[in-house]
Amino acid sequence: MNNDLCFMSATEMIDRFRRLELSPVEVAAAVLQQIETYDGKLNAFVTVTHELAIRQAEAAEAAYKRGDTRPLEGVPLSIKDLTPTKGIRTTRGSLLDPDWIPDYDPPVVQRLYEAGAVMLGKSNTPEVGWKGETTNLVTGSSHNPWKHGKTPGGSSGGGAAAVAAGMGPLAQGSDGAGSIRIPCGFSGIFGFKPSFGLVPQYPASVLGDVSHMGPMTRTVADAALMLTVMAGADASDRWSFSSGIDYSSALDPSQMTGLRVAWSPDLGYAAVDPEVVELAFQATSAFREAGTTVIEATPDLPDPWDIIDPIWACGMAAMHKENLDLVRELIDPGRLEVIESASRFSSIDLANALIRRSAYYDGLRKFFDNFDLLLTPTLPCPAFDVGLAHPGEIAGRPTTYLSWTAFTYPFNLTGSPAATVPAGFTRHGLPIGLQIVGRRHEDALVLSAAAAFEQRRPWADRRPDLSALENDQQ
Repeated sequence: MNNDLCFMSATEMIDRFRRLELSPVEVAAAVLQQIETYDGKLNAFVTVTHELAIRQAEAAEAAYKRGDTRPLEGVPLSIKDLTPTKGIRTTRGSLLDPDWIPDYDPPVVQRLYEAGAVMLGKSNTPEVGWKGETTNLVTGSSHNPWKHGKTPGGSSGGGAAAVAAGMGPLAQGSDGAGSIRIPCGFSGIFGFKPSFGLVPQYPASVLGDVSHMGPMTRTVADAALMLTVMAGADASDRWSFSSGIDYSSALDPSQMTGLRVAWSPDLGYAAVDPEVVELAFQATSAFREAGTTVIEATPDLPDPWDIIDPIWACGMAAMHKENLDLVRELIDPGRLEVIESASRFSSIDLANALIRRSAYYDGLRKFFDNFDLLLTPTLPCPAFDVGLAHPGEIAGRPTTYLSWTAFTYPFNLTGSPAATVPAGFTRHGLPIGLQIVGRRHEDALVLSAAAAFEQRRPWADRRPDLSALENDQQ
């Protein structure tokens, strides 16, 4: 097994493939061996598509020899197990239909295949993505590559753990309250939630327009490459749009010069672990080095938890409007609590939340009249124990199933582009992230800001000690 191949970036792979210095089959074999060796400990994958991966890698190798290649030709990739995949088991982390084999590929999967990516398999997720931790009743818990027994986050936790552990450079994730940024922050990799609608979603999420789809990678350039393939309007998603931007070509770290950047340690309401705040604040210095003016400033907006909670609870409940009593015993008990909590909301309450959501978006829009970017900690705490729906408390304040993700869910409500970059490690060796938020549709600027940060605080050469996973349970 060649760890250098397993931790190589997609952009380097492609460059070496083109020069015929490296074989896609060799890379696929190395990554598949990495999965075989370590996934028994991490449980990042629900299904591994070994034969398909080798077949696609062989086709990619032939394409490079012909000189006829596509943007992701030969690059290994995982797909979240919430996303349907034609002919490949898709459990959605649920006992309700754990052996479902879809008969179609949604647009995002079609595009990744058509770009030449090599399919490694389906990555683990909590039941229908209901929480920011990855445990379900079908396959159990995923573990954090940096410390066994800690969560990699969720709901795209399997994909983030896979990327962090060298099990493919690219993972597709989805994000309804932070489900890309949470696991990427906890797992020490890069994650990007695009502007709402930039990547089409089909079938539509029960959460409607708070749900986004995007890339999880070890480098910013890899995310830009993957996003360019994923992005663009599709008739199956009425909210989708095309930006016409090649995000790889648009990466420009020099754009930071002269920008005004706000730093908010708590968004005015969040309980935060002091060590996390200090590490995130130290990371903001990279933006000063890049030529920006960084000013501590917070949007004058309340915690929008009481806006997103009814959207989430009612969406989860709506899935079982006709059959809850029949399937109750098959549902994750934590998710069942969320479903039953929806009864406290009336239709007027939900409509009022949507009205206040529009006002919240408008408040953030006006905040960005004075700033180009907003920086926050990605998460208010380091990774907690696997199997818990939430940390229980942060800085003495009790938490609930998603209320603890106080830095991520606001930007699902606004549809803003938001990235998480690795920003250091706690004294216990757990990664923390810095979140970069931009104006809606300014995805290229957020990616360029992340690239400027990466240029000054590179992280991709740091790898978890996978050999220590079994013994590192503290």
